[in-house]
Amino acid sequence: MKSLTSSFRDPSGFVFKYNEKTYRQINKCFANEFESFISSGLYSGLIEKGLLISHEDVNTPDIPYTENCHRIILPKQIPYISYPYEWSFSQLKDAAILTLKVQAQSLKYGFSLKDASSYNVQFIGNKLKFIDTLSFQPYKEGEPWIAYRQFCQHFLAPLALMAYVDIELAKLLSNYIDGVPLSLASKLLPNRTRLNYGLQIHLHLHAKIQKAYSDSANPAESNTEEKNKAKLTLKGQRAIIEDLASVINRLEWKLPKTEWGDYYANTNYDDQSSLKKRELVNLFIQGIPDKLNIVQDLGANTGEFSRIASNYCDAVIAQDIDPVAVERNYLRSKSESPSNILPLVQNLIAPSPAIGWANKERDSFVQRATCDGLLALALIHHLTISNNTPLSHVAKLFAQITTWLVIEFVPKSDSQVARLLATREDIFEDYTENGFEAAFLIFFTIQRKELLSGSDRVLYLMKSDYNNQESNK
Repeated sequence: MKSLTSSFRDPSGFVFKYNEKTYRQINKCFANEFESFISSGLYSGLIEKGLLISHEDVNTPDIPYTENCHRIILPKQIPYISYPYEWSFSQLKDAAILTLKVQAQSLKYGFSLKDASSYNVQFIGNKLKFIDTLSFQPYKEGEPWIAYRQFCQHFLAPLALMAYVDIELAKLLSNYIDGVPLSLASKLLPNRTRLNYGLQIHLHLHAKIQKAYSDSANPAESNTEEKNKAKLTLKGQRAIIEDLASVINRLEWKLPKTEWGDYYANTNYDDQSSLKKRELVNLFIQGIPDKLNIVQDLGANTGEFSRIASNYCDAVIAQDIDPVAVERNYLRSKSESPSNILPLVQNLIAPSPAIGWANKERDSFVQRATCDGLLALALIHHLTISNNTPLSHVAKLFAQITTWLVIEFVPKSDSQVARLLATREDIFEDYTENGFEAAFLIFFTIQRKELLSGSDRVLYLMKSDYNNQESNK
């Protein structure tokens, strides 16, 4: 049994890995609350509404457990764990609304969420699920929503900053594992947001009250806020949930035009070349003999090729550096089939690091990136020429995370590469077709190779030898 460090802070239980599956142990100290949660009908109600991940009880004797164990459950398995700082604006917004729906439903059954962390929400394809079955506690008349501040820090503050200041401020969530401090958000937001009633109450005034009581030297005085909150009625708490939902729903991010967000509209491909590329990518993926559970599409843009891959695998993780492209991909995936595509914001040059306690609470991109197939289309020149990453380094990383690779080599004769080299010295002597193949053949074998008609670009299907190489050392 390998306990996951993402749940070590919760005394109610923990998540662990066993035989490649993820389980959850409910500890004895939370037995009464958990059984009440199940028997009340709240669990089945949330499942029926599609808000909560389902689970089954595990009674198999060989499943490991501690002496503190009350129950072991097996949740529905999530193909890929993503984090809020990798989500687009609408993904974070949808996660906020889902959390509020879960809280509203909980109140109907006499329960309340004791935490409202954005990490308690995960995507299965384009579908959102609340995943923490230990977040529910019985509601006590007159008590405030204990997770109110956490919700504002994890959802309201970053969304407001993304909408009013800069979309890149979503990255603050990777620096603040318990959400963006309200005092910081209040300072960064423009003054006009103070005229927004919802933001003024739930963010600016909330931040001011927090600071006032945290600065108080009088413990009795510092408890006044909690005493006042304690007078909140159930009706009042429902009103707060409705008001927060209204504030969140009104937040909008107007998509700007970006170089990569409009990539497919501005590509140097003609229609015939684009069609040929799609046909070849389809043939290459179709020809992979192994079962594909997860395919990573790196540099996915708006997901044109992710949609091809989705026909041959359980899940596609479509990652791109451009938040505009990812937002468009997500909005499209919500309105169209297939539903097994998860768009994410990811900078491969500076990917998501491992963060939290001892750098182990949230895994890095590389730790999570293992997949059966990987698409790297129109990407290699950005990694190598734009960012000075040697071809050998790219090849090794790809070999570490995948078995099958569909990759496109874009030569210097291509207009996109010429544009990159127009403003810098060409120091990339090995950036040739032969140099590319030499670097990748250290870790891969070439299964197929095709010239894309109407261009000088070459498409490859490769298979990694990395694991065999490592086992023979």
